[in-house]
Amino acid sequence: MKKRLLALTLGVSMTAGLLSGCGGGSNDTPATTPADNTTEAPASDEGTDTPAADNTAAAGEFNWKAYEGTQIDVLFSEHTYADAVEAKLADFEALTGIKVNYSSMPESNYFDKLNVELSSHSGTPDVFMTGAYQSWEYASAGNMEPLENYISDASLTNPDYDYADFIPGVIDALKWDCVPGHKVGSGSQWALPMGWEINILTYNKDVLAENNLEAPKTAEELLNVAKSLHEFNGSGTYGLALRGTADWGTIHPAYMSMYSTWGAKDFEVVDGKLVSQVDSPEAIAMTDYWVQLVKEGGAPQWSTYGWELAGADLGARKAAMMWDADRGGYTQNVAGASAEAGNLAFGMIPYPESAGKTEADMKSNLWTWSMAMNADSSKKEAAWYFMQYFTGPEFMLWSGTEGACTDTPRQSVLESEAYKAAVADAEGYFEAFSTLKDTASIFFTPHPYFSETTTEWAKTLQDLVVSNKYSSTEEAMKQLKETMDAIVSDLDVE
Repeated sequence: MKKRLLALTLGVSMTAGLLSGCGGGSNDTPATTPADNTTEAPASDEGTDTPAADNTAAAGEFNWKAYEGTQIDVLFSEHTYADAVEAKLADFEALTGIKVNYSSMPESNYFDKLNVELSSHSGTPDVFMTGAYQSWEYASAGNMEPLENYISDASLTNPDYDYADFIPGVIDALKWDCVPGHKVGSGSQWALPMGWEINILTYNKDVLAENNLEAPKTAEELLNVAKSLHEFNGSGTYGLALRGTADWGTIHPAYMSMYSTWGAKDFEVVDGKLVSQVDSPEAIAMTDYWVQLVKEGGAPQWSTYGWELAGADLGARKAAMMWDADRGGYTQNVAGASAEAGNLAFGMIPYPESAGKTEADMKSNLWTWSMAMNADSSKKEAAWYFMQYFTGPEFMLWSGTEGACTDTPRQSVLESEAYKAAVADAEGYFEAFSTLKDTASIFFTPHPYFSETTTEWAKTLQDLVVSNKYSSTEEAMKQLKETMDAIVSDLDVE
């Protein structure tokens, strides 16, 4: 029933907006053209106390004050990336004269709120925070404004913006042509990155040294080290913190990174349809390994663990290692942030030698928090000014070095001496980040039922770890394939 309702919603939205939002599927055929920035002053917004300024910049010339007097609404999820933006709102308002009505809320209910707002087509918020996976649903439904015309318009974009400075894998993760089964990296630019995360191993140097253990590099070493650290610090302590809740968050970080490194895929296009590949030999072997890793080296209450509990256990010396987003370990290592701050170090992606893989095969699935524009906004140019300011090189140098946004999406910031100094106390962090940025990507196949298929996937992992529902991993993955195929059965690939 949920799928039918989603399909109905998409169908109605796509009738009105998909042809303009996704139909072109090419940067050469932009979906929406922003209004020309003429010498005529923008009209003031209804309910705005300050009238629009009489701007007389020549046509085609960028002017930060072009939309002075406009009010925009911004809705973000609570995060250090959002905190950095909030800290500089006054600077943006002083520079542009644009008034920002800013609000944020915990991630636990953020997307529910955002979904209601977008489905209402009220035009608010003008700018919102999103992840790459969620944008597949929003773009397909016509809720997101394509950004390529704004980026290329010299009258709307600061000449110092330097779009080419974004790390390719990160900016490409937010491009898609809206065709289910087509990979990210082509089509419209639906959002801009605020920050991003690779999924790497974080370990407690002291715990490993006390137990005469080396930081693991291979999947086999990871399993052995995790097993040997069972109850290393008393009852309830364990080797490796991993996510285990029954939702997409369990699949996308460490699991998908190992899954891709192993050589497995989630879907392939067969005869114009998406077909699940979770029952492939590689997928079964990798999942069999994963189940053993969780059972013998993971948390006793693994199925209740999201990123918060995993990070907390690492910082409290309850877990000796964690495989999750790099920021999860980094924030625990900041002085005063946890009991183990200063004792943590960072490694790469463990690769399975038993499957014939080497360091060259390491693949980190990535996550990016980003900002997008509401396709129904009536203040798109002012919204674009907000977006370019808070993803521009000047702001991102500050946020990456002073604003606690260490996973910078800009190459210039990553290469700066200020950034290197800012992360110098995190052993191995810069090396891992710099090494994996060139191969990190989104390894899921884009489609609008991402949350449904990955939730079923996570439930299958729970069944394999905590119940006797299946006689083997192979049986479980074959059943999962049938479920996933049924979920995506109504999607046609052009």
